[in-house]
Parts: sequence; C-alpha cells; structure tokens
Amino acid sequence: MTDHQSRPEQAAMRGLFQAVTGDLGHDVAPEWRQAAMAHPRHHFLPERVWLEQDGGAYRVVSLGGDPDTWFAAAYDNVPVITQINDGTEPDDLSEAWPSSSLSAPSVVFDMLGMLDLSDGMTVLEIGTANGYTAALLCHRLGADRVVTVELDADLAVRGRKNLNAAGYAPVVVCADGLLGYGPAAPYDRIVSTCSVRRVPPQWIGQTKPGGVILTPWDNPWICWGMLRLTVGDDGTAAGRYRPHGAFMLARTQRDDVQLMRDVVKGTEHEAIVSETVLPRRAVVRGDAAFAIGHRIGDIWHAWQDDPAEGVADRLWIASTDRASWAAVDHDGGDHDRFTVRQYGERRLWDEIEDAYEWWTENGSPSPDRFGLTVNTDGHRGWLDSPEHSWPLP
Repeated sequence: MTDHQSRPEQAAMRGLFQAVTGDLGHDVAPEWRQAAMAHPRHHFLPERVWLEQDGGAYRVVSLGGDPDTWFAAAYDNVPVITQINDGTEPDDLSEAWPSSSLSAPSVVFDMLGMLDLSDGMTVLEIGTANGYTAALLCHRLGADRVVTVELDADLAVRGRKNLNAAGYAPVVVCADGLLGYGPAAPYDRIVSTCSVRRVPPQWIGQTKPGGVILTPWDNPWICWGMLRLTVGDDGTAAGRYRPHGAFMLARTQRDDVQLMRDVVKGTEHEAIVSETVLPRRAVVRGDAAFAIGHRIGDIWHAWQDDPAEGVADRLWIASTDRASWAAVDHDGGDHDRFTVRQYGERRLWDEIEDAYEWWTENGSPSPDRFGLTVNTDGHRGWLDSPEHSWPLP
C-alpha cells in the first residue's frame, strides 16, 4: 500500500483483492496489482452511480448523499453502473437500463491477463467509458503505447479527464470503435470493453500478424462469452471462447426489436401446433444455451407471464429477421409436456431441439470447447477444431 492512501482505502483495496483472488482462483498478477494500487477504483467513478436492487430495479447513489455506500460500491467485486439510457435519464427509474459501467474487477483483471502483454507492445482499447482499464494499460505499457476509442461524446470527455487526472495522456478518440483507429495501426493487441455479435474486419486489419483480439461476445440467444482471437499472416483470425464475461453490446450493433410490435403482429398468424417434452428452461441457461446460440446464431427469446387464459407462462422465440416465431406454453400443471406453436418459413423450436440434441450427442461441451474463425468468407463457429465448423449467419 502506498503511504498517501487512507486506512479505509487500504482496507477496501485489501478486501477487493481477496474477493478477486477468490473469484479467479489465483492471485492478481503483480504488474496489475501495482497498477490497481496506483489508480484506486473510486477515482474513476462519477459522483452519481446506479446500483441494482433485488428484482432488477436501480437506485441512484451519490457521493454527496450517501458517501459510504458510494465508496463501498467502488470496492465491491461487481460492476457499477455509471450511465443509464445512453445518458438520457428517464423520469421513472423503472425504465432505466445500463449503458455504461465500471466492470467487475475480477473480469477486468482476467481480461488483462488474457492479453498476455509484454513491454513495448501497443494496445487499442474499444470503449473508453470511465477510463479505468485504459489507466491500468497506461501504467503497464506507457501512455504512448495506448489508444482508446469511445463512441459516446460525454463518456469520451469523462474518460479523458479521468486519465489526465491519473497523470496519463493517451490518444483518446471519440468515434465508432468498431472501425478501430487506423492512424496508429497496426497494434499488438486490440481489447474491447463492449461485446460484439460480429468481429469487425477493421479490427483484424489493424492487428499485427500474431497479434491478439480480445472481446466479449454477444449472441441474440445468450449474451455472454469471452473470445480471444489470434490474427494470422493471411488476415484470418481464429481462437476460442471462455465462459461468462457478459458486457453491454456495442451500440452500433444493437437491434431495436419488440416482441408484439415486430414479431407477433396479430391474430392472423396461423401457427402449427405440436407438443414437446424438452424442458424450456434447459435451452436458455448455461452451457446448453451457449451452444444453441452459437449453433443457430440468429434467434432470440423472451418470457411472458400469463399471456392467455390457461397459460401460466410462455417462452417466445423469434428469428432476428422477424419472419418466424415460436411459442412454447406451460399451463402451470405438474407435468413435463409443453404446447408448441410455430409460425413462418422456419420451424424455430424444431431447430432448437436439433441443436440441443447435437449438444448432448457431443458430450454437452462447455464454451471453452467452442471457437470462431473470421476471414473474408465470414464467421464460422466450430467445436474442438476448425475442421468441425459451420457458418454463422
């Protein structure tokens, strides 16, 4: 601990490192521990943050109004929401949704470790936000080796201000990070703090051969997974996933899809009715959900309680092109059969059953057995090796 740190801050840092060690299963690497000690996490929090409550609602906590809670949040091993609704706060907090955050420390240190940095390397960070990760990178490599890009103008200003206060002046660019930043390319590493559904070709083109792209992965079916790609001499990027690591989706890859507005538009749909014994919740949770999402790629789901008389809850499934949907109903009884209705050119529930069967037949693989290859032909998912691949839509 440095001499200038207060005793509460020292105690908070010790507690945080203990929590992170317990989460990761190993100590934080010395270089990242030193970086974190040099740049206390609360220095990168705005005066107002949003903390999640039971049930998913958010409440505002301010440094001026509740300093103890605000400070405790800074050193808890959880993400702290630092912006909601892209900076336009709703009058009713029940309508709030997170649009920027200070990521959970264990996730930050895990990602930094996955970068496998060496002295002299250059890094492009996608998603400056509050500047915390960029500050740790600057401490490790030097500010002249770091470029960070932020789409949101207000966040870019905040991140630059926080970095300057920490004593660093890296290149901070307000632009679409999915385009990378060509003037300083090529980079040894590109790391994204927002998730993507497609790896931008600019990232691959701006990474040196042998360099690494590290990004959270998002899928319409399930939004978690960490992807580490190595760029080859031929411009192909390939690598494997790590489980978990849920991040906010890059703003320019968001879908504005609403169930009743865009998918189920009225009673004119004549659906095909059948039954299934595949438990609905088994396909939307854990490793099976990751496999299904990675296998199919262009479907999403939503739950609806009490959608109709005699139906306790319904699992809605829809294609991202809004052309096909399925509904799997449970009447609330104590049985293992569910009514299925399917509409459109595709039979989505049939596709899910096939994907689930494929997953079980292949030993119920975890995400770390999956990989992705990206080249000029597009994205191909694979299991165990690129030889066993399929195209992603």
